[in-house]
Amino acid sequence: MTAARAATPLAPGAWVIHCDGSAWPNPGRMGLGAVLTGPDGTVQHQISEATTFTGCNNEAELRALMWALQWLALQGIANSTPVHVFSDNSVLVEQLGGHPKAPIERLATLFDEAREALRQFAQAEVQWIPRHRNGAADTLARAALGLAPKAATPQGQ
Repeated sequence: MTAARAATPLAPGAWVIHCDGSAWPNPGRMGLGAVLTGPDGTVQHQISEATTFTGCNNEAELRALMWALQWLALQGIANSTPVHVFSDNSVLVEQLGGHPKAPIERLATLFDEAREALRQFAQAEVQWIPRHRNGAADTLARAALGLAPKAATPQGQ
């Protein structure tokens, strides 16, 4: 599993996840958003869910990723399949990369669970992207909290 800040070419046959999380206020209710794109380049699934418990924006982003990975696993998409994750959350990218710093204490267990979930895949890349390139996932996360309409469009990498 690696993290990168520069554009990395996608592995052949890779699934792509754009994830985002919102907390309102921060910390507060969490909205989770994710867009899952299949290897053929078409959006296969979108997640826009609010949690029933409170947390911070970093936790929301992490939980959005975990829900997306869980959806892939439930579809039988794992083992020999690569996955490429795009996130505008530098904490998430740093923690799931090869050289994480000390995690936010209360999120350490969740980051461990996310690392384990990423290990299900043949290859897992986690890459930071600017917020403006993560618009669809952001819209889904905010819509889950009633802060935006629930109309997401696929985003380019």
